[in-house]
Amino acid sequence: MTSAASVSAGRGPESGPVPVPVAAPGDLLRRLRQRHPVDPVTHVQRVPSRAGTPAPWPQWVPEELRTAYARRGVTAPWRHQAEAAELAHDRRHVVVATGTASGKSLAYQLPALATLLADPRATVLYLAPTKALAADQLRAVAGLEIESVRPACYDGDTPRAEREWIRRHSRFVLTNPDMLHHGILPGHTQWSGFLRRLRYVVIDECHVYRGVFGSHVAHVLRRLRRQCARYGNSAGPTFVLASATSGDPAATAGRLIGLPVTAVTEDASPRAGVTFALWEPPLLPAEGSAAAPAPRRAPDTPRPTDPEVLDLTQVRRSALRETADLLADGVAAGVRTLAFVRSRRGAEVVATNARRSLDEAVPGLGARVAAYRGGYLHEERRALERALLQGDLLGLASTNALELGVDLVGLDAVLICGYPGTRASLWQQAGRAGRSGQEALAVLVARDDPLDTYLVHHPEAIFGAPVEATVLDPANPYVLGPQLACAAAEAPLTVADLELFGDSTKETVEALVEAGALRQRPTGWYWRHRERPQVDLRGEGGAPVCVVEAATGRLLGTVDGGSSHFLLHPGAVYLHQGVSYVVDTLDLEDGCALVHPEEPDWSTHARDVTSLSVVSVRSYVDAGPVGLFLGEVDVTSQVVSYQRRRLSTGEVIDTRPLDLPTRELRTVAVWFTLSPESLAAAGVEPAEVPGALHAAEHAGIGLLPLLATCDRWDIGGLSTAMHPDTEAPTVFVYDGHPGGAGFAERAYGTAAAWLTATRDAINECGCETGCPSCVQSPKCGNGNNPLSKPGAVRVLDVVLNNLPR
Repeated sequence: MTSAASVSAGRGPESGPVPVPVAAPGDLLRRLRQRHPVDPVTHVQRVPSRAGTPAPWPQWVPEELRTAYARRGVTAPWRHQAEAAELAHDRRHVVVATGTASGKSLAYQLPALATLLADPRATVLYLAPTKALAADQLRAVAGLEIESVRPACYDGDTPRAEREWIRRHSRFVLTNPDMLHHGILPGHTQWSGFLRRLRYVVIDECHVYRGVFGSHVAHVLRRLRRQCARYGNSAGPTFVLASATSGDPAATAGRLIGLPVTAVTEDASPRAGVTFALWEPPLLPAEGSAAAPAPRRAPDTPRPTDPEVLDLTQVRRSALRETADLLADGVAAGVRTLAFVRSRRGAEVVATNARRSLDEAVPGLGARVAAYRGGYLHEERRALERALLQGDLLGLASTNALELGVDLVGLDAVLICGYPGTRASLWQQAGRAGRSGQEALAVLVARDDPLDTYLVHHPEAIFGAPVEATVLDPANPYVLGPQLACAAAEAPLTVADLELFGDSTKETVEALVEAGALRQRPTGWYWRHRERPQVDLRGEGGAPVCVVEAATGRLLGTVDGGSSHFLLHPGAVYLHQGVSYVVDTLDLEDGCALVHPEEPDWSTHARDVTSLSVVSVRSYVDAGPVGLFLGEVDVTSQVVSYQRRRLSTGEVIDTRPLDLPTRELRTVAVWFTLSPESLAAAGVEPAEVPGALHAAEHAGIGLLPLLATCDRWDIGGLSTAMHPDTEAPTVFVYDGHPGGAGFAERAYGTAAAWLTATRDAINECGCETGCPSCVQSPKCGNGNNPLSKPGAVRVLDVVLNNLPR
């Protein structure tokens, strides 16, 4: 069998995958360490194995279902699976928050499938955050071979010819929140029978629904409950949620669905032992260690489009190259290895370099490595998933598209190229290894920035700290308003609906009436416009841009609108499954980039300029040398040039200008100013001011979720020693969503409490110069430089000493 990777890359063995010897993951780690003159491993954490605790089948599970699971090798559920299934069967909403690969799928499949077998008219809706996960669950349910269930995926890839059949006949529909929002709920009349008989709604990987995205999904679920009730399903469906381990899963799940939820958190599944290594790439030789020009001080953006774009340091070997070598070594040793990379471009680079190294050692072996990322065509994604599951692929470099619960059977090792930003995500990625029940290996490869460096030298920050809680706020008026408009477009809002959407619904409805979006009549509130409200759940920056091969017209893939300026500018090198293309033209109006195949010996890296200007001030506090402000701001960014860097050395060949349109975000910000005299009096020297403000900004963004029920990825920031609009040293924190999201308003209203908590967190942290627990940020656009931890404490002291309490 020819692997999917070799088909898509246009090369590979015709007689089948190249065989390789198989090494144990622990042996692989020892072998990798011995190849370096200086041991790159800074810490090894042994996560011990654990025996499972089975439980008897619940009495209500029919024999047909038990037999189906027995054919799949499941002879009894684990205790947490049975406990969650019993709760769901008793019509109690439940969230299963246990470790990766703990079998959460069985916990919701049992009550759902038992109900479908007992009631031939009942239906089940399954929601996943990604298409890959929904397709994986479809394989699992279909593999049970229960004929009457008729499971089917209903998403953007579903052919229109199949959609009508699914609406009429499928009793187990697998989809995603986006399709529920854009397709199913607006067309609810065609789904009336399905909604009337809907017994269970499964929400898989619910910890993904955080921040503004999670708040939107929370209202999509309320709209679903509303339509079920309208079609006679007065009791409503039972919600069964699955989550990675997180802080307070019951409260988070309850906010998501708007109903009380019981949590099952004690993991009773068996777990293979995992060796978790922290890996610091070696320093470059002196003759190759000349650093590239340092980037301009960039603001901390809420959604970095391509983290590798700003990775300019050359002090240590690139984490991408190190990960590619480790991936190649794993494949050569017969170890099934998955490498997580933070960006789409990075995933392609890692896969390409690993393939090249393997083909040099054993011709044809490179075909057993592939890249996996968003933007691939439907057929490519499915082929790659099949090849990985069947063992044709031994190595995969992926973005976090495979972080979620896709069942990667037999995976032996996971490489994590750069800290993914949260401990929850780190453990979720590491948990992809060990699916076969055998010993597994996880390696965090540090990028050359202070945050990653700190973590690999302070393992207690990873292994001794709890995972973060998932944060969302359905009461956010900037989310509630658009969602109420969507609900009214589906069916007029009534007084009875107001309680469903939350306590502040009435005020928001009145604001929509005043704005002309709704019309009030005796029977309710009606949507006034012909077109439906345009609400983007994920806020990805516009419609995707198609990547088309100019000579043939062949569609290669897509890039989301927010990343197109960085990845598809004229002259950009675009990688697709190991084949290199160069962009000829980018037509943003038509959403199309034309490319031609070319194998240059350089890569491209876009450079952008970002600025922030104050539009208006809503409110302010004059506190002498300190000012606190709330108002509208324009955040303007423009990709102005790109560097070409030689692949072999990273040397900058040249910088070429670009003429791309600017992008503007009109949003709401909170900011404070300080007089230079007050900073000097507090002992902050002029040279220290940029680092002190920058550190205070980072810590403020990190602490705001304590008070604003937001996610730090929904917030942006900018600090400057002299801003032209304020004419003073200033720290801005702004909502990363058009029109604002309410976070800056909350920060302004609780400024004293917010900044006191920020100051205390920095001052009480036991580190010397700053760490991820206080002033370093996982999303800093400038590599966490400069930062001054003591300067940040003095800056916040000045602010707090002058602000009224």
